[in-house]
Amino acid sequence: MVVIRGRWAGRLVTCWQAVPSQFATGMLAGMTDQPPNGLPSYRLLTGPDDEKFCHRVSEALDLGFRLHGSPAVTFDGVRVIAAQAVVWPGTTAG
Repeated sequence: MVVIRGRWAGRLVTCWQAVPSQFATGMLAGMTDQPPNGLPSYRLLTGPDDEKFCHRVSEALDLGFRLHGSPAVTFDGVRVIAAQAVVWPGTTAG
């Protein structure tokens, strides 16, 4: 179980994410120099600032990506939209 706590758009947020056994096994065995499943080494995750978005960021971290920079948020007139960049370890981003 991975628990992420922090402030997002001024609110205290806690997300829980179960780590599937294949990810835990992969983490223990060591990481490769390439992201899994053909994913790019730099990803910008975006979406409404809700539990689903938090889970998407958690899933990227579970795969081995690392946070890159601070999250960004904006308001589209209806809801808060969040963005978080993630990079694969060893990748030089910007």
